[in-house]
Amino acid sequence: MSRVKVAIDIGGTFTDAVLRDAGTDASAANSDIVAKVLTTPAAPEDGFLQALDRVLAAGGRMASEIGAIIHGTTLATNAVLERRGARVALLVTEGMRDVLSIGMESRFDQYDLMIQRTPHLVADDAIVPVRERMAADGEALVGLTEAEIERVVARVREMAPESIAIGFLHAYRDGRHERALADALAAALPDIPVSLSHEVSPEAREYERLSTTVVNAYVRPMMDGYLRRLDDTLTARGMSGSLLLVTSSGALTGVEDARHFPVRLIESGPAGGAVLAAGLARDEGEPAVMSFDMGGTTAKLCLIRDGQPLLGRTFEVDRAARFLKGSGLPVRIPVVELVEIGAGGGSIAAIDSLGRLAVGPESAGADPGPACYGQGGTRPTVTDADSVLGKLGPGLLAGGSLTLDTAAARQAVETGIGAALGLDADAAARGIETMVDESMVNAARAHAAEHGESLGRFTMVAFGGAAPLHAASLAAKLGIARVIVPRDAGVGSAVGFLDAPVAFDIVVSRQMLLDRLDGAAVTALYDDMAERAGAVVARGAPDRPTRANRIAFMRYRGQGHEIPVDVPDRALIDDDAALLAERFRDAYTALFGRALPHASVEVTSWGLRVEAEGADLLQETGKRRAEQSDRTGASPAALADGVIARADLAAGQSVEGPAVITEETTTTFVPAGVRAELLPSGALLLTANQGAAQ
Repeated sequence: MSRVKVAIDIGGTFTDAVLRDAGTDASAANSDIVAKVLTTPAAPEDGFLQALDRVLAAGGRMASEIGAIIHGTTLATNAVLERRGARVALLVTEGMRDVLSIGMESRFDQYDLMIQRTPHLVADDAIVPVRERMAADGEALVGLTEAEIERVVARVREMAPESIAIGFLHAYRDGRHERALADALAAALPDIPVSLSHEVSPEAREYERLSTTVVNAYVRPMMDGYLRRLDDTLTARGMSGSLLLVTSSGALTGVEDARHFPVRLIESGPAGGAVLAAGLARDEGEPAVMSFDMGGTTAKLCLIRDGQPLLGRTFEVDRAARFLKGSGLPVRIPVVELVEIGAGGGSIAAIDSLGRLAVGPESAGADPGPACYGQGGTRPTVTDADSVLGKLGPGLLAGGSLTLDTAAARQAVETGIGAALGLDADAAARGIETMVDESMVNAARAHAAEHGESLGRFTMVAFGGAAPLHAASLAAKLGIARVIVPRDAGVGSAVGFLDAPVAFDIVVSRQMLLDRLDGAAVTALYDDMAERAGAVVARGAPDRPTRANRIAFMRYRGQGHEIPVDVPDRALIDDDAALLAERFRDAYTALFGRALPHASVEVTSWGLRVEAEGADLLQETGKRRAEQSDRTGASPAALADGVIARADLAAGQSVEGPAVITEETTTTFVPAGVRAELLPSGALLLTANQGAAQ
């Protein structure tokens, strides 16, 4: 099999590509081949192919030599945000047609008298009640008759939907009613995709499960068409290797499963960044890391403990209020736990209705982009402010695909912000910089507090096109002493894709009191989950051995939320209740400081990850990371006042701020009082000089 892998990450502003050849002698090259091109929103595959062609040409390779292309994209997310998805028919249990409208019966901001929720994705007249009823234990209280199936099929045919979602009450416990109706719809309407809640999200909590199924149905026709066209195009170009997609949990899946469950791709780009930071944490021996990924449109922050990113089971898309939980559409799938805010390099600065400076969440995107890109943009952005302040250095951007127009940036900042506030361009740019930094600081503190953490013990890993420009300032405000900027940081998420495993996560709800643990029933459940997850992994990584990781989501009886606890990977017996109880108490104490010794414990859901062993074709990754130039001793050559090319640094050399360290896909800004040192791994380490003010 070919040892060449390509990772491509389509973001809101840039499309990044990384080519890695593990068959090359480590002494022949000291970095991956990278490219950064502007995203093409009207036809995202165009930017994908431009980036692919660029790295293939630079590496002297042909499409036929690629063993795998690993792809992450924001297309599904953008379809939801911009309401460009399919016309969905939703089939629900009779009496449950208002679940999406009722939601959680709560207000995300109790003091907002004009509160507006994010509207759900299905028109009210496209919700069809179906006469059937399943009990929470899987018993059919009201059977689904052939006559009812015929009635519903006829009704759906009249509606002429583009996609169908089926979400019956308690289908997570037994999905046979959903399956029977889906089979009839497939026979009558073979070209219309059907999403079943017991396959998309087989967990309790009706609102979240139904919302997740609807999101999957909403984006499925678009993502199915995009991935099919892309796969066909790559095949026509002579690529015989695999096309793999990055999921929200930081795992890889095959294109067939991605087409059926595109909801799992919504957070694929940020998940790749978490994989990169977790790998670097392990390589550098960092026990606690906060990843900081700032691209053109958003900034993402993730906590990583002991080399593993925090994983969650739910997140929200399209929030009506940026920082308020409950204001968006819930999606209940395995996901890397992170916080994402509209603070990227392309975030637009403006004066609000009260005369205050505000930055984001609106972005200039790729077209026209910031003013300094020279593509006709006139509104001031964070990148324009960075340009005015001299953080970007002179010359080219994005690997030479753009020429920096500092004059246009200065004009945009002065006209758009300075004139309204009575400031010159430099002062206005500093105001923009301060505002965006404070937004990220507040998000980081809130995220850490939610997980009971103090950021002072963390090391920051900064990547993305804009993060190395702001990392030192952000770290100082958060009390973080060390910042690591990995090699090829500007395409960091794409680099992370290359290290992601082929895996599949599944969580199934089966509520059980621990003192009534049925080991045989749980073992049978895990066997069924392993068969389903194993089939997905086998399609993405054929003929590879697999390993499994089991988790139980547990709580004290009567509590509203659960915590994950490891489960032994073997047949369980009833007496394992004592082992699970001990593990739960330890995990609970670690989070909350004390356990409740006499309270009853219950399991609400059982989770499983099946991961392919040895599926990474690039076993030499660590060796290539550790390799570095033989140059030593001499001071790096300055390109201009305080501007240094990263390629001119040798391992062990350091640069005192203020300085700008340039490379192909990003720029690192080193403020006064901060030292940047090149580590043997090729990463930059930023630390405050002793005695320097923070």
